[in-house]
Amino acid sequence: MAVSGIGGVSAANLDRISRIYQRQAAEITSTSPSSPAGRVAEAAANRGADFGQAVSNGISSLESMDRTAAGKAVQAATGDLTDVHDYVIAATQMQTATEITTTVRNKALEAFNEIMRMPL
Repeated sequence: MAVSGIGGVSAANLDRISRIYQRQAAEITSTSPSSPAGRVAEAAANRGADFGQAVSNGISSLESMDRTAAGKAVQAATGDLTDVHDYVIAATQMQTATEITTTVRNKALEAFNEIMRMPL
């Protein structure tokens, strides 16, 4: 089972968002690179790219763990797995990683909603 984007967030969407932030930062800094707004926009673009890359790496890692756990499950079912503990460990790692990913997603959505409620 491949893990798709969480809550509609895919690697392509994160890359697109990152490019938008970088383009906006470039537009602001091109007119006044030494202004505080220019420095803030550039820092925000860099953080956006870093966050997008971290999420993309996390999803890739989650997919890898899922493939490992599924492979171990098949090996256990066919009798090819010599140590059942390997499957139990892989399944537990997958469950824990999924719970962490879900928690991070929920916190990110809560933070986004809180930011959207802020007055301008």
